[in-house]
Formats: sequence, structure tokens, C-alpha cells
Amino acid sequence: RFEPCTNVTAEVYLRAYLSPCINDCGIYGQCKLPRTNNYLYAACECKAGWNGWGCTDNAEAFSYGFQLLSTLLLCLSNVMFVPPVAIAIRSHYLLEAAVYIFTMFFSTFYHACDQPGIVVFCIMEYDVLQFCDFLGSLMSVWVTVIAMARLQPMGPDWCLVAPQVLYLLGAMLLSMALQMDRHGLWNLLGPSLFALGIMAIAWTTRTIRRRHCYPPTWKRWAFYLCPGALIAAAAVLLYAFVETEENYFYIHS
Repeated sequence: RFEPCTNVTAEVYLRAYLSPCINDCGIYGQCKLPRTNNYLYAACECKAGWNGWGCTDNAEAFSYGFQLLSTLLLCLSNVMFVPPVAIAIRSHYLLEAAVYIFTMFFSTFYHACDQPGIVVFCIMEYDVLQFCDFLGSLMSVWVTVIAMARLQPMGPDWCLVAPQVLYLLGAMLLSMALQMDRHGLWNLLGPSLFALGIMAIAWTTRTIRRRHCYPPTWKRWAFYLCPGALIAAAAVLLYAFVETEENYFYIHS
């Protein structure tokens, strides 16, 4: 039974805690903690079309089939490195072939780890995969253009070691540039334009010494150099002006 009582003392314990993001944003989001001046903000960065405070709104979410398709497009597009590797090995450009294989390997697994949904596979840390993918891509352009310059047969003894020096110098400078800004457009344009300048100087020197336009045959211009230049220019334009987060899967592939 109940009896009236007076002068009763009760102890109350209060426990409070802060959670920066709702349910840690779930499997389709990542909790971000940006800091501005003395203020710390918390928010969920949702992926794969999911929305909401805790990335729980699936009204515009990508289906599993679409996620699988985007992953396969980005990963399997690296199969296009196989023909350049075969051509480089056949032409005894072993260093160039090694760079292409390096790029193909890390680009494949970087894109497998970089997916926004649940179709994700990472063989090592994401940051390492991203750095190796970007470095391999830039080095592929660098070693290709330096090889096209064909510095060795030009005559002086220093030309025998010039390609090796340029390869090593390019690797070190590109590593530094990627540490500063991995997504900068000039990381691609800068090395490409510099390498093209070296190639132009080498070809001009060879043309003056031979007193004949280099490359000497029109077939090399019509079937190799001009198509290659158009493809490279189209790739840079797509990367700079067309590629967005929405069409990234298709444009990249």
C-alpha cells in the first residue's frame, strides 16, 4: 500500500554526450567535421544518391545494378592499357611498359575503392591508391612524350643519359606537385606542355641537322601523330570542361 512521506532525498545522475553525426551517417555516408575559425561543424556527406541528415533518404539512391555497372566501367576501362604495354615491349621500351603496367594496376584498384556505394573493394589505404593512380597517369604521359622525342640518336654523349635524367626528374617533380594539389588541372597540363616542348626542340634540331622535315614520312603524320594529337586534345577537353560528378563514370571510361 502507499503511505505519504515527507523530507525524502533522491539522487539524480545526468549523463550527456555529443554525437557529431546521426548513426555515423550509415553505410552510404561519411561524417565530416569541418572547422571554420573557432567553430566546429558536423554534417553527413551522403553518397550513391542517398540524402537526409543521416543519409537515410533513398528517394534518389542508386540501385545496386547501377553501382555495379559504374564500378565495372571504371575498372575494366583500364584494359585499354594492354595494347600500349604490348607495343612498348615489342619495341623494347621496357621502362615505358613498366609505367603503363603500374598505372593499369593502381588505376583499376583505385576506382574499385573509390566507389560511392557498397560495391567497394580496397586492397590498401585509399590515399595510397589515389596517389599511385594519379602519379601513374601523369608519368604515362611524361614517359610517352619523352620517348617520342627520341633523344638518344641525336649525337652528343649527354643525349645517352638525357632520357633517364628526364624520367627521374619528372617522377620527383610530379610527386611534389601531387602532394600540393592532386586535382589541379595544371598537374596534367604542366608536365604535358613541358614534355611537348622538349619533343619539339628535339624534332626541330633533328630537322635542321638533316635538312629534312622530321618525322620524314607523311604516313607517320597522317596515321600516327595527327590522330594521337586529336585524341589527346579531346581527352584534356573532356576532363577540363565536360566531366562532372554525375557523368564521371561514362566520361572517364
